[in-house]
Amino acid sequence: MKKTNRELMFKSFKYFAYTVLLMFTAPVVIYQAFKNQTHPFYWPVLIVGIILCIAAIGMGFFSLRLIMRSLFGKKE
Repeated sequence: MKKTNRELMFKSFKYFAYTVLLMFTAPVVIYQAFKNQTHPFYWPVLIVGIILCIAAIGMGFFSLRLIMRSLFGKKE
């Protein structure tokens, strides 16, 4: 049985913290964009919000992959 790679586990928790931060900021940015649809910066703010949502999803998968790799080891 393999031991847990603690260094990789702490790294994955750091990435997971970034994921949680993105999960809260992306909907706020999109909400602000939809709230101000007549403003000239509507489209740029909406695009930034969508990019943040995509980044949150990607970081979520990446941090979960790191957690699994730290617990079970790398595939051979």
